[in-house]
Amino acid sequence: MLKKHSKFFETLVLIFDWIALCCSWMLAYYLRFYFPVIPVSKGIPPFVTYLTLLIIMLPLWYTVFKAFGLYRPRRISSRFAEIIDIAKGTTIAILILVSLTFFVRKYEFSRLTFLYFWIICMIILCVERILFREFLRFIRKRGYNLRHALIVGTGNLAMDVTDKVHNHPELGIKIRGFLSDDKSQIGNELKGFKVLDTCSNIRSIVMDQKIDMVLITLPLSAHERLKRILDSIGDEMVSIMLIPDLIELATLRGGIGEFEGMPIISLRDTPLYGWNLVIKRVADVVLSITILLAVSPLMLVISVLVRATSKGPVFYKQERMGLDGKVFSMLKFRTMETQAEKETGPVWATKGDSRKTIIGAFLRKTSMDELPQFFNVLKGDMSIVGPRPEREFFIQQFRSKIPKYMLRHKMKAGITGWAQISGWRGNTSLEKRIEYDLYYIENWSLRFDMEIMWLTIWRGLVNKHAY
Repeated sequence: MLKKHSKFFETLVLIFDWIALCCSWMLAYYLRFYFPVIPVSKGIPPFVTYLTLLIIMLPLWYTVFKAFGLYRPRRISSRFAEIIDIAKGTTIAILILVSLTFFVRKYEFSRLTFLYFWIICMIILCVERILFREFLRFIRKRGYNLRHALIVGTGNLAMDVTDKVHNHPELGIKIRGFLSDDKSQIGNELKGFKVLDTCSNIRSIVMDQKIDMVLITLPLSAHERLKRILDSIGDEMVSIMLIPDLIELATLRGGIGEFEGMPIISLRDTPLYGWNLVIKRVADVVLSITILLAVSPLMLVISVLVRATSKGPVFYKQERMGLDGKVFSMLKFRTMETQAEKETGPVWATKGDSRKTIIGAFLRKTSMDELPQFFNVLKGDMSIVGPRPEREFFIQQFRSKIPKYMLRHKMKAGITGWAQISGWRGNTSLEKRIEYDLYYIENWSLRFDMEIMWLTIWRGLVNKHAY
C-alpha cells in the first residue's frame, strides 16, 4: 500500500511539473516575441517550432529532477530544501537543453527565451510544489495519507521525536508505539503510547501493526545493536530512519554532509561560508561607507570636543579578540584619561568611573564612542553585527568558567549584536550574553542582521548598562 501511495503522488507531481513546464515555455515565448524588451530583428518564429522542443524538455526535466530526489517522498523535508533542489535541477536542465539546441543547425532558438523560461519555470515550479505540499499537509491533518510509525528506543531522544511528531500533524505520521530492550517496560505507556515489545521482535510488530516507518532513536551506547535490528526487520517494505543521538554534542550549525559516498555528521561549523560570507561582507562594506559619510560631520564635532576637553589623542586603540581567536586593534573615540589603567591594570568601566573625561561619559552612554569601529568593519576586522569583541585578558578568565565561551569567536566580532539589543550589555550576566551570541550564530541570516541593526537604533544606542 505504501509503495502504491508513493507512486500515485509521484505521478501526480510529475503531471503538475509538466503542466508548469509547458506553461512556462509558452509564456517565455510570448514574452520574448510579443512583448519584446530587445526588438525582434528576424521576425517572429513559428510557435509550433518552439512547441516541438517540449518533446525533449519533458523527459529531460523528469530525469534531472529524479536525480535530485524531487520525486521521492519528502514528508519530513523542509520547503526550503525542496526549493533549492528545484533551482539546482532547473538550472542544470536548462544548461543541457541549451547545449542540445546548439547542435540543431536547422533552426536557431532565442537565447533570451531560454533566460525568460529559466526564471519563469523556477518561480512556477516552486509555487506549484509549495501548493501541492500544503494540500498534502491539509489532508494529513484531517487523517488522510497517514504513515504508521514505530519508534525504536525509549530514551530522551525517543521522547523528543515523539513530541516533534505530535506537534506537527501535517506530517501525517501516526505513532503506533515503542520498542525497548528492557522487557520490564513492555506495556508501559510513554507520552500516550505503549511500549509494544522488545527490539528482538521488531519484524512481527512491523507486520502485525502494519508499520510504514521505523524511527530508530537509540543512544550512542546502544548503536552496536543497530545491525541486529536491521537484520531482524529483514526485507519488510518499511522506511527506516536513523536519528543519531548526537544532539547534545552538536553546536553551531551541525549538519550532515557527504564525502565520496560516505555520510559525514558535522558537530560544529560556521554559517558564514560561500555566498553567505560574500553577502555579509558586501552588506558590511556598503552600509559602513554609507554610515561613515552620514555621520562624518558628527564625528568631526566629537573629535574637536575630545581634543578640547582633555589631553591626549582623539582615538583610542585597544587589543580585542575577533574571528577564530585572532587579535586586532579596535578603534574608539577616547573617553578616558590617558594611562587610565596604569595603576589598576585591565578593569571594566563602572558607573560613575572617575577615569572618564567630561565628554567621555556622554559618548559612552550614547554609544557614540563606537562610531570609529566602522573603519574596523571596512578593514575587515569586524562586522556591523556580531558578538561584541572582548579583551584577551578577560577572555582567559571567562573561558575557564563559562562553557562554550570561545565558540562566539566562530563569527566576526560586531559593533552591535543580538545580546546587546536584548539587554545583555556591560556589567550583566556573561552566561546570558554567551547564550544570545550563540543563538545569533546558529540562526544567522541577512534578515536577522537587518533586524538587529534596526532594533539597535531604538534599543541599543542608549543603555543603562553602558558605563
